Amino acid sequence: MIHKSSVTLNLWNKVMSHARERRLFADGDSILLAVSGGPDSVVMLDFFAGQARTHRLKLHICHINHKLRGKLADADAAFVKKLGAEYGIEASILSADVKKLAKKSGTSIEHAARSARYRLLSETAFKKKCRLVATAHHSDDHAETILLNLLRGTEPKGLLGIPVKRELHSGKRGISLIRPMLAVSRQDIEVYLKANALPSRKDHTNDDEYYRRNWVRKTLLPLMLKKQPRLREHLGELSVKLSRVLKA
Repeated sequence: MIHKSSVTLNLWNKVMSHARERRLFADGDSILLAVSGGPDSVVMLDFFAGQARTHRLKLHICHINHKLRGKLADADAAFVKKLGAEYGIEASILSADVKKLAKKSGTSIEHAARSARYRLLSETAFKKKCRLVATAHHSDDHAETILLNLLRGTEPKGLLGIPVKRELHSGKRGISLIRPMLAVSRQDIEVYLKANALPSRKDHTNDDEYYRRNWVRKTLLPLMLKKQPRLREHLGELSVKLSRVLKA
């Protein structure tokens, strides 16, 4: 039997401990939450909504429709808008024609989507006077990124995986990108979602193993975790140690 209170506190404690250790946010901060509507970002939203009063956080939601999934993408946007209303948090619903951007720039759909996403998040954070932008990448995403970089062939910095914090916009009103959910796994998120009966949307393109990242996520990483259940932690520790060497 899943106990809601213990599951909730377990995840909150992991994320808060990680946030304090890496100094991700402070009391009174204004944070733009990147919410796709998927399980990861819904749990991140629920976490921050739960911390808002205690830590005097000012929250704003941003959802970006990449125009790649037709009516399903429109439904995701409507879902996030409704979610924001239920939490009492204003939501900015934006869109980017990623196929057109990819064709214009001569890059892949994935690259064009990423570029558009971070550009719009930065612009929205600046407009809403948010010092921080939070995305919901978790420890499985981190492990997948390292493995994907190894498969492609990488420089040592590719083994750093997903950075916990980086500058998104420099200048007088600097904006930092933070990833507080790197402290938890996909399984932690799924358990939390179920225990708290939180609704979420599923992007079925994530199931298509034609894309290498999806194959790493659905086939390679689970096989490796069977042999070494602590692989996520080991890869995380490797990234931290390597970051110290590269900075030296």
